[in-house]
Amino acid sequence: MNQKFQGKWEERWHPLRREWVVYSAHRDARPWSGASVAPSKESPAYDPACYLCPGNVRARGIRNPDYRGVFIFDNDFPVVGAEAPAVPPNIQDAHPALYQKKRADGIARVVCYDPRHNVTLAQISCNQVAHVFTAWRDQMIEFIKNPSIRFVLIFENRGEITGVSNPHPHCQIYAVNFVFSLIEKELDAALDFHREHNQNIFDEILGCELKSGERVIDENESACAFVPFFARYSYEVMIFPKKRHATLASMSDSELYDLAAVFQSVIRRYDSLFGMPFPYVMSFFQAPVDGGDYSQYHLHLLLQPPLRSPGLQKFLAGPEIGGGNFMADAMPEDKARELKQVDLTSYQGAD
Repeated sequence: MNQKFQGKWEERWHPLRREWVVYSAHRDARPWSGASVAPSKESPAYDPACYLCPGNVRARGIRNPDYRGVFIFDNDFPVVGAEAPAVPPNIQDAHPALYQKKRADGIARVVCYDPRHNVTLAQISCNQVAHVFTAWRDQMIEFIKNPSIRFVLIFENRGEITGVSNPHPHCQIYAVNFVFSLIEKELDAALDFHREHNQNIFDEILGCELKSGERVIDENESACAFVPFFARYSYEVMIFPKKRHATLASMSDSELYDLAAVFQSVIRRYDSLFGMPFPYVMSFFQAPVDGGDYSQYHLHLLLQPPLRSPGLQKFLAGPEIGGGNFMADAMPEDKARELKQVDLTSYQGAD
């Protein structure tokens, strides 16, 4: 055995996706002549050209109110929506059992966190972040009552590298008539795990992380954040409420505040570690809202940052796109250690 590779080169099982992740952290020091990523330019607090700033007119001619807190509206250019054309039942393609069509029905919304154009969830007060989480919970309560909605995805693309088109602090909500495939994978994994072991897979994951503590980034009375044992991206973080909830709709105000506090702590660590608003894709993993029994499901946030090291993007290539399995560039324990060592006592926000 070559000792210099010990703990740096191995495969780990991802129990929620049920696939192998290959870790080759010894390759992270390899020469790199590809593209690098620079911090975004600073923005003003108000941008007259921004379609999300208060009082400005959006592309379809609707003027934003002079909002002072969270502002939510139906997306002007939705991926799914009421204006999607119907698909006549007699229209079929070459193979009805394979090639199927249906209307792109659903609701797409934009959630603006703050009227200021140049702040992030890391920079505002924790109370303001909790207000955003409360707004998300209110949206979930509304969507649960809508019989045409089966699943709700709340997500934020932060940073130009993730493809976001507007730096104004915001996220999106897709309420759709199908269940996103990663949620289906987790639901199947949870049901099979419970059938085989008579245990809840999420409780076991959370229990293992809390017991070890090695990868835990932050926790408080009712929430916990950690770099998972099976992390795919270098600085990937999962955030769980400690009590099991299928969706945000059943969470109490105090639980939401604790979840918001841990979330903000993580993204402040990101920013402090890298000295820039650190890019990530944030997704809420929740159970479907179609009335089924999802008592085994445990909602969580997943933060997937696309940088594998300062200035360097993790590009998905042959193994990930062509083969479907992830090749990770760093060990989860090493990245958890980096994030834990960040001193937040001197963090300067924009409250």
